[in-house]
Amino acid sequence: MENNYEVLLKVDHLCQYFRLGRKDLKAVDDVSFEIKKGESFGLVGESGCGKTTTGRSIIKLYNITSGNVYFKGQRIGAGTRSYKDAIAAARADAAEKIKLLRAEKNADDARKAAIREEIQKINKELGAVVDKNRALIKDAKSDSKEVDKQYVKSLIQALEAEYAEKFRAAEGNAEKLKALKKEFNNRCRVAKKSRLITQIQMIFQDPIASLDPRMTVRDIIAEGLVINGITDKDYINEKVYEILEMVGLVREHADRYPHEFSGGQRQRIGIARAVIMQPEMIIADEPISALDVSIQAQVINLLNDLRERLGLTIMFIAHDLSVVKYFSDRIGVMYFGKIVELADSDELFNNPLHPYTKSLLSAIPLPDPVYEKQRTRIPYNPIAEHDYSVDTPSFREITPGHFVYCNDIEEKKYRQLVK
Repeated sequence: MENNYEVLLKVDHLCQYFRLGRKDLKAVDDVSFEIKKGESFGLVGESGCGKTTTGRSIIKLYNITSGNVYFKGQRIGAGTRSYKDAIAAARADAAEKIKLLRAEKNADDARKAAIREEIQKINKELGAVVDKNRALIKDAKSDSKEVDKQYVKSLIQALEAEYAEKFRAAEGNAEKLKALKKEFNNRCRVAKKSRLITQIQMIFQDPIASLDPRMTVRDIIAEGLVINGITDKDYINEKVYEILEMVGLVREHADRYPHEFSGGQRQRIGIARAVIMQPEMIIADEPISALDVSIQAQVINLLNDLRERLGLTIMFIAHDLSVVKYFSDRIGVMYFGKIVELADSDELFNNPLHPYTKSLLSAIPLPDPVYEKQRTRIPYNPIAEHDYSVDTPSFREITPGHFVYCNDIEEKKYRQLVK
C-alpha cells in the first residue's frame, strides 16, 4: 500500500466520562493510539469495555471529556469538559477557603487585614486558573473552526486548478464555457459545505436500528450527498446505483424500505451509506456481530474488497478475536476503558504479554475436538494480577511496536519474557 507509514488518525489521551449523579462513569480513560494510512486497525475487548464509545468519540458523536483527536495532522476533536470542570473545582475550592477565613469573627485589626490580603490572593489565583482554562476552551473551539476553513480553502484551490485548464481549452466555445462555469460553481458550492470530519464515516453495529424505516434505500444512501449540497438528482441516482452494485445489491433495491431486507442486506446498505461519501477512513463498529456466521464472512470479504479498491483505512471494532486476526494489521486490546496491549496482529497472537490478552486468547474455540478437550481457560482477576497501590502503571513500549499497560515491575518481567 502507498503511504503505509503515514499516520492518518492520532488519538491522544482520549477520555470520555458520563455523568451518573454526582459521579463520573469513565467509559474511556486515557486512551492513546495511532492508525496509519491504508491499514486496518482492530480494537477488541469484552462488551462494555469502551470500544464503541471510543469510535463514537472520534467521529464526534460525543463531545469528548478531555484529550485530542488528530486527523491528517489537524486537530478535529478536543475535550473541553475537563477545562470547565477545572474552573468549577477551582471556584468551589476558593469559595470554601474564603468562607473559612470570613468565619473568624473575633479577629483583631491586624488579623482582619491579613484575611483581606489572603482573600485577594485566593481571588487572584482563581482568576489565573479561570483565564487559563477559558483560553484552552477558546483555543479548542477555534481550532475546529479553523480546520474546516482550511479544508474548504484547499478544496476550492484544487477545483480552481482543475478548471483553469478546462476554461482555457473551452475558449471560443461560449456554450461549453457556460456549462463548465455552471459545473464549477456547483462544485464550489458543495465544497464550501464540506467538513474534514466527513472524511471519517461510521458503520454501526445494529443494521436495523441504524436505518430510518420511513426512508427508502435511495434516500438513506444519498442523505450525505444532499446534506453536502448536491442537488443534481441524476447525479445522485447514478452514484446510488453505482454504490449499491459495489456492495453487492442491485438497482431495484433503491426504491425499497429497510424492513424488506435481511440483516446482511441491511448492513450492506449501511456500508453503502458510508462509502458514498468517499471517505478516507471508516470506523466499523462491530459490523458483523448481529449477523449469521455465513453472512459474517461475506461482509468481512466485502470490507476487505472495498479497502483494496478504494484505498480505505479501517478501524475495526469487534469482540471476536479470530475475526480481528484475519482482518486487522494491528490490534489494540481494551479492558475497563483502557487499552492494555497494542501490537501487530501476528505478534499479539504469538507473544501476548498482558494477562487479560492471554485470557481472551484462551477463550477462542477451535474446530478441533482433541484440542477443545484439552483447552483450559485462563481466568483474569485484575486485583490478584496487579498491585498498583504504590507503583502506578502507564502505557509502555516493551519491544518495537508492542505496547503494554504496566508498571515498572511488570515492565521488567515482560522484557524478560520476550528475550
